[in-house]
Amino acid sequence: MLHSSSSRLGVLLLLLSAVVGFAVALYAWLTPLTGVTGTIGALGVAIDCVLLALLTFILLRASRRGWRILLIVITLVMLIGIGFAGALLHQYIITAAMVVGLIGLIALCKSPIHPRHSARV
Repeated sequence: MLHSSSSRLGVLLLLLSAVVGFAVALYAWLTPLTGVTGTIGALGVAIDCVLLALLTFILLRASRRGWRILLIVITLVMLIGIGFAGALLHQYIITAAMVVGLIGLIALCKSPIHPRHSARV
């Protein structure tokens, strides 16, 4: 459940960057004459973008502070890595999408943590 407009915006921007990165990387991997057709780098970026989307959903559900910080650091490292790989593949749309994802991660970090209360027996 989304609790604030900043977390909603952050999740949407992260998911948008993951979807755009996946689409462009898959296009570059499948389309002839892109220069990276069939390379492991383009396929790796596509797989990493799927993992980025999964991390976004996991980060959204994280309620413990330490777990949330760990997921934010992992997501940040993935955004930087995917953006750098996109630049090496000369697919600068991927790099721009990861910058948008970084903005989304910042917006998601600014949202407050709402712990889930569970009954302990």
